[in-house]
Amino acid sequence: MSTASMIAAAERDAQAGLRFEPLTKHIGCEVLGINLGRPVSPQDAAAIYRAWLDHAVLLFRDQDLTQEDLIRVTGIFGEFAPLGRPKHTLPSGFSKILPNIMLISNIRENGETIGALPDGEMMFHHDTIHRDEPHKATLLYSVEIPTYGGDTLFASGTAAYDMLDATMKKKLAGLRAVNFYVYNSVKRNDKQAVDASSQAVHPVVRTHEETGCKALYVNRLMSVRIEGMAAAESDALLNFLFDHSERPEFVYTHIWRKGDLIVWDNRCSSHARTDFPSDQRRLLLRTTVKGTCRPY
Repeated sequence: MSTASMIAAAERDAQAGLRFEPLTKHIGCEVLGINLGRPVSPQDAAAIYRAWLDHAVLLFRDQDLTQEDLIRVTGIFGEFAPLGRPKHTLPSGFSKILPNIMLISNIRENGETIGALPDGEMMFHHDTIHRDEPHKATLLYSVEIPTYGGDTLFASGTAAYDMLDATMKKKLAGLRAVNFYVYNSVKRNDKQAVDASSQAVHPVVRTHEETGCKALYVNRLMSVRIEGMAAAESDALLNFLFDHSERPEFVYTHIWRKGDLIVWDNRCSSHARTDFPSDQRRLLLRTTVKGTCRPY
């Protein structure tokens, strides 16, 4: 039996309560009728994975997950990626943090930030695009959220590419962009605040190794220039692609609730974060999935 046939059979055999509701026309799907605090059957795992490939972003609401649960669910999507987790103190109510889990938080205890990416908004980016083998997937589970703000926006690189005209698609074919690590700067002006020691070159258009679909693979926060192109032309083209890929029709905006779990495909989507009150606590648990191959 082919892989496609096996996936189709798994979807048919998935438990009756499992349902998939698209969140927007181009990106995002809510998965209903499943409690991820329990072991997930192989049939349900296959159906979830297929929906993820189809929609790039999956949302599971009202989950009550332990760190062990989050680790187990992450395994549905692949092999864990090594974490470059900053040192932190434990947040109140936690006796430990498992090695594969990263804290995304603005909480400060004894004057020390307990997690990474603590404050403010972040422009659209692909996780770890500054590495030679970027992460395949990211999972984020909400433990504490502010009363407003801190929303996450997800943009479909696939839809953005599909909507380009034939002339632009031809122009982009074979182009490669240089991407820098700039997470330490939530807003980048031109080419300021980049870390030249952490960079990678990737195609401007990435072909998804599982679906075969093409997607724009540059972003406003981390893509700084196109190889072999004059600076003015490179800047103009990148700014056009940034604006195009962030058009509202390609974007799903997620307003977090406690107990939300989201998993997104870094190969064909980018994401951003809105600002939120610095005096309100925000804590999410993050895991990442190792990329399977270079996007060439």
